[in-house]
Amino acid sequence: MAGYLTTHVLDTAQGCPAAGLRIVLYRIEGNARIAVAEAVTNADGRTDTPVLPVAEFEIGTYELEFHAGDYLRASGQGGAEPLFLDIVPLRFGISEAGAHYHVPLLLSPFGYSTYRGS
Repeated sequence: MAGYLTTHVLDTAQGCPAAGLRIVLYRIEGNARIAVAEAVTNADGRTDTPVLPVAEFEIGTYELEFHAGDYLRASGQGGAEPLFLDIVPLRFGISEAGAHYHVPLLLSPFGYSTYRGS
């Protein structure tokens, strides 16, 4: 079985999924970041398809770039500029070729957390 990568974003300040949040996935090769995919979260805070589907899944280092500032502004949580959180980068490694990697973001205007989900 081949692996794949999924994500979702939950707005912990409002207690709901973060809909309409832009996400960019990069593959890290040395000092270079190579854009691999881009998606926007749906009403459930998830992407409609895996961010890194089976056909493109490779072992390596990746970075999910969550455009939190745009979402926070649009949801009325922006506050004073510059925002405390704007773009949230999460760099992680994929080391299992046949695994499902799920990297969610729990977001509020002043903090975030992540974990390897299932």
